[in-house]
Amino acid sequence: MSETLAPLPGITADVIFDGGDLDCGSGLVLLIREHMLRVPAGGVLEMKSSEPTVADDLPPWCRMAGHEYLGRLPGGSPGQTRYLVRRGAQAQAEDKALAEDKARAKAYVWRLRTRATGHQKATVYCRNFSWSLGQPASFEEKDAHPSAVEALLGALGASLATAYGTQCARQGLEVDDIELTVTGRLHNILAHLGLEDGDPSFAGIEVRCYASTLDNEAATRAAFADVVARSPIAATLAKATTLTISFAVV
Repeated sequence: MSETLAPLPGITADVIFDGGDLDCGSGLVLLIREHMLRVPAGGVLEMKSSEPTVADDLPPWCRMAGHEYLGRLPGGSPGQTRYLVRRGAQAQAEDKALAEDKARAKAYVWRLRTRATGHQKATVYCRNFSWSLGQPASFEEKDAHPSAVEALLGALGASLATAYGTQCARQGLEVDDIELTVTGRLHNILAHLGLEDGDPSFAGIEVRCYASTLDNEAATRAAFADVVARSPIAATLAKATTLTISFAVV
């Protein structure tokens, strides 16, 4: 790593935290500001990160925020980097900046656009992404596109898997593989099809998380429970249907 400055190895950090694999656009800046509040003016914050884009995004953010980017060093595990930042003279404004960032985050609205783009097909557009979905629900063996029901279940599983990976990285837990199975049952698919009166909603959703690790099982289990408790999708679905979630180390 070529950015390290001559005195960097001798610098002692006042506060150290692990940002895991978060990038600056997915909450890392909020964590940096939160921990920077504990750093005295002129003191040093050390952040550990395994996200490659931080190397490019952190220096300009430091300049904009009025902090001094000191450089980076190899971390204690493969793929990890240690970033050192000296708290700037405008340290007194950090609490105000954090409050403003939190307010913007809380007020953020996620926006998507969907269009019917063919027979049993709709295309979803969001930011720089687009993807196709088929009919609302299908129990055929094969279809051209996943159904909306499958997309919802997939979003639940993917959100828990990625968040759990990040949580393990932040806590220094070594997990080799994370896999989740998600199953869902509807009260009455025939009600959706207009063939019967009834309730077309989910009767229940079951999630099983399998983690391959030799690390402390209690710690890995607690990390997953924390992720579930903080998941927007899991919390929403739990209010609407019976959501059963289990965890196993394999």
